[in-house]
Amino acid sequence: MSLSAPKVLVADPVSQRGVDELGAGGQLEVVVKTGLPEAEILKIIPEFSALVVRSQTKVTAAVLEAAPNLKVVGRAGVGVDNVDVEAATRRGVIVMNTPGGNTVSTAEHAFSLLMSIARNIPQADASMKAGRWDRKKFEGVELYDKSLAILGMGRIGTELARRAMAFGMRVLAYDPYLSTAKARSLQVELSEDIDSLLPRADFITMHMPLTDETRHMLDARRLALCKKGVRIVNCARGGLVDESALCDALKSGQVAAAALDVYEVEPPPAEFPLRSAPNIVFTPHLGASTAEAQENVGIEIAQAIRAALLEGEIRNAVNMPSIDAKTAAVVRPYLTLGDRMGRFVAQLAPKRNDRIVITYGGKAVEMPVDAISRAILTGFLKHAGGEEVNSVNVRSMASTLGLDVEEVRSSEQTDFNEWLHVAVFSGGEKVSVGGTFFGAKNDPRIVRVNGRSVEVTPSGVVLMLENRDRPGIVGHIGTILGTGNVNIASMSLSRTEQGGRALTILNLDSQPGADLIAKFTADPDIHSARVISL
Repeated sequence: MSLSAPKVLVADPVSQRGVDELGAGGQLEVVVKTGLPEAEILKIIPEFSALVVRSQTKVTAAVLEAAPNLKVVGRAGVGVDNVDVEAATRRGVIVMNTPGGNTVSTAEHAFSLLMSIARNIPQADASMKAGRWDRKKFEGVELYDKSLAILGMGRIGTELARRAMAFGMRVLAYDPYLSTAKARSLQVELSEDIDSLLPRADFITMHMPLTDETRHMLDARRLALCKKGVRIVNCARGGLVDESALCDALKSGQVAAAALDVYEVEPPPAEFPLRSAPNIVFTPHLGASTAEAQENVGIEIAQAIRAALLEGEIRNAVNMPSIDAKTAAVVRPYLTLGDRMGRFVAQLAPKRNDRIVITYGGKAVEMPVDAISRAILTGFLKHAGGEEVNSVNVRSMASTLGLDVEEVRSSEQTDFNEWLHVAVFSGGEKVSVGGTFFGAKNDPRIVRVNGRSVEVTPSGVVLMLENRDRPGIVGHIGTILGTGNVNIASMSLSRTEQGGRALTILNLDSQPGADLIAKFTADPDIHSARVISL
């Protein structure tokens, strides 16, 4: 072992083959210390170049601040909820995960829980072990000819759908990002909104990321919409189900049974109210806990960390492109612009889209198109996939959602030396954004929105208004924002004709409240108001 060998801390249990892979050849010094409290990690982390975790260890801003030599955090799994990715990015620390390594394991576990609550298997087993014979008490229901609602049709939801159909279940699906063509190919019935889907489902299983949009997706109101006696499984993320509302619904009989593998607080506290419910099944976050999945993710994260520390190669990164270091330096401005353009157009487009066309013009055609397209798609699909989306799995996710991706190298001459254009199509509807760089510092700019010329800095809070072009409208807009103490950083105006409909885009110093947006939308001179967060 070289005295200068980079050190890797394995802070959560990973497969022995993963540990062996890390230490292969003696080029890295591997230290396995699992179950450490944060205070202990803070003491030892300064000497490590890489940190390997699963879901138990929290990689907080404090841990990252205490680690001057840390270059890589490797999450042996998909979700990075336990890693402060923003703080890691600020510190220049690469955060890697293992997308797809536990898809089958999680789908199988969810289906096992589905069968357990259909037939009361855990309760019947406990009764037998207690010396009782309660055949009538544990009468169950068949899966055959029942309706299963799958909330989230990504990789895991798709695998679960296949298994459910093999058991003769009717599969109903809710995923606002899944195209209708993809739903048809999967042979699932796609619902436009969750509220109309819930009353039809005998079973519900959840496979969505935890975002502001999906938090408490099943709350008291929606549980009341469900068919009385519904059975619910959550193997995705704690917080998708309002646990307090679920407790009440289990007690009342509105929900006949539930199975949870994930929780809002992990592990759940001793006074966790759901513990006393007889009609619930718990497992301690076992979705990915199979020998095959653990071996796969352990080896995958070990290989990625070795590549980063020993070769400078980036794989499976959630906060950096997966390209070699030399290319990254050249393409980095495009990756930043692409990500922001993707985020921008995602907030203009409908949730369900058929096609995205990415066009490269000028000097941009000479850039590594795949890396930039992945950055655009990652920004675009963050709303659909949350933090699980990264540059590695984003094309697969687009395919899973039925989103066709087209890349075009254009010879069109424009006012810009280098430019990108992103157009998103949903049925007959199209939204688009164009971007370029200004000045020697390669400052990114949005220069077209839906075909109109603008100049917008793609960062922070952006307010986009469609308004009547009349004298005094700019002052009027500023006055409304002033009533909410919201300052304008910059403004771009675009109109097609005098007195017609104009586009006004403002960079703001703070987020306007709902009351201000309501003032804009109620104003007869303002046709629409949209806040875009970048």
